[in-house]
Amino acid sequence: MTENRNAVLDSMPAQIRMPYTLTPGTATGIFLAELSKQRLLASKHGSEICFPPVEFSPRGEPSDGFVELAPLGEVVAFTETSDGVLGLVRIDGTDKPLAHRLIGFAEGQLEVGARVEAVWAEAPAGDSVLDLAGFGPAQGASGFAPREVSGELSESSEQIAYTMTLDYRHAYGHYYGTFFDGVRSDRRLRGVQCTACERVLLPPRGRCDACFAPTGQWVDVASTGTVQASSVVHIEFIGQRMQPPYVYAEIVLDGASTRLIHMIGNVDPDEAKTRTAPGARVRAVWSDRRTGSLADIEYFEVIE
Repeated sequence: MTENRNAVLDSMPAQIRMPYTLTPGTATGIFLAELSKQRLLASKHGSEICFPPVEFSPRGEPSDGFVELAPLGEVVAFTETSDGVLGLVRIDGTDKPLAHRLIGFAEGQLEVGARVEAVWAEAPAGDSVLDLAGFGPAQGASGFAPREVSGELSESSEQIAYTMTLDYRHAYGHYYGTFFDGVRSDRRLRGVQCTACERVLLPPRGRCDACFAPTGQWVDVASTGTVQASSVVHIEFIGQRMQPPYVYAEIVLDGASTRLIHMIGNVDPDEAKTRTAPGARVRAVWSDRRTGSLADIEYFEVIE
C-alpha cells in the first residue's frame, strides 16, 4: 500500500470533433452561393425583408422571392475576442442584425453606430459565409434600397461538408488526478480501498459503488488481469486509436475489485471468441506516450 498524496494532474486537454454534412435549405443555400459573386441577398415576405434569407418569416409568411441589398450597414453592438472583433451589423433596408467579423478598424475607431461596408474574401471558397470576410469601415461603397435581383441566381447548395471542433479541458478531480499522475509519471496503476467492505476500486472514486461508504487508502494493483467480457468492434467512429475490427474488453486487474475497459491487441477478431473469452489472462503494454490518461496503455495483450 502507498500513502495518500495530492493529485498533480488537475485536467487534460480534450477535443470533440464532429464532421458531418450540413443541409442549408434552399434560401440559405442560394444566399451562400451568391456570396462568391459578392452579392448580399435577402428574402421578401410581403412588406418584411429577412436577412439572411429564409423560407418562412418569423410570422410564418412564405417567401415572395429574393431582393439584393447594398453591402452597407451600421454596427449595432460588438465585442472583442482572442480571435478578433465580432459585431452585430444591421444591413441597410433590414431590421435584424447579422453577426460577423469586424475588420480593418484602427484602435478607438470602432463604435456603436459606425458605418461599415462588406469586405469580400480575396479567394472565395464557394458555399461559405466566409466568402464575406467581414465588415470594415465604410469607404464609399454604393448604397441603394433593396432591389430586384438582376441576372440568374446561383443554384442552391444542397449539401455542405462541415466540421465542428470544440477544444476544452477535462477536469480530473482529486481521485482521477492522482490516478493519472501515477500512470504518467511512474507507470503505476492504483486503486482506492473502501473503508467498509474493503473492495479496491479502479478507476478510483470517492465512494464505494457497492456499499456507498467513503474510500480511503490508495492501493497499488498489478498491470495484469483477467477478462470478464469482450466484444469485437467493427464500426469506425471518431477517436479510435485502433482501426476496426479490434477487441474491446472488460478487465479486472489483479488486486482490483472493479472492471477497467480497454482494448486487446494482437488478436485476430476471428479468434476473439476463444482467445479473449471470460477468464483469459492479459497484461498491459505501455506506449511511449506520457499523456496522463489510459491512452498511455497502448493495449492489453493476451498471456498465452
